[in-house]
Amino acid sequence: MTAVPVPQPRSGAASAAADSRRSLGAALFLGAVGAAVVLLASGQVWAEGSAAVGGGSVALDAQGSDVTGVPTALAIVGLAALVALFAVRRAGRLLVAALLALSGAGAGLAAFLGASDSAALDAQAAKTTGDTAATVDALVHTAWPYVSLAGGLLILCAGLLALRYGKSWPAMSGRYERDGRPRPRKAAPVDPDRPEDLWKALDRGEDPTSGP
Repeated sequence: MTAVPVPQPRSGAASAAADSRRSLGAALFLGAVGAAVVLLASGQVWAEGSAAVGGGSVALDAQGSDVTGVPTALAIVGLAALVALFAVRRAGRLLVAALLALSGAGAGLAAFLGASDSAALDAQAAKTTGDTAATVDALVHTAWPYVSLAGGLLILCAGLLALRYGKSWPAMSGRYERDGRPRPRKAAPVDPDRPEDLWKALDRGEDPTSGP
């Protein structure tokens, strides 16, 4: 009777490698999606209202970029930090991961504060009516600031994952020097008793009769 093989548990190294791959994929996904959400939300209408002009009213609206440019700027910083994670190692990676987390937290906080802001529409009301003391009427805020807040939280989660697991993630290859040129490879030794080695040395422009 053939014995049924018993599945063996995965080794600790294999489990750690799988966890590293999952955390890396999750961080890349969360960071990229979060930044895209923040950038998208910043171009949408965050607040609406009206201004009284000549016995009537004029409709006003303010996009997220009109209310605050902080979420957009920090989302771009977050994207740059996400890419830079693979160009640095050790302490540098921890610093970049912290920057990624802080950019997400800052973008979310700025979006949350902008959800109740009326300064942008007040400025539009003053410009429309010609009265510097004019303010917006019937102010209504949309849900887009909270969408931007959610995007900032996703970036924050990506940064926290990088802080926790980033030390085990791969980095860019060290094959290239700092000047961008590939490191020269040491030529294989030539065996004078092997004709093929002699021909290869001649093809490389080397003198096969010279010593090492």
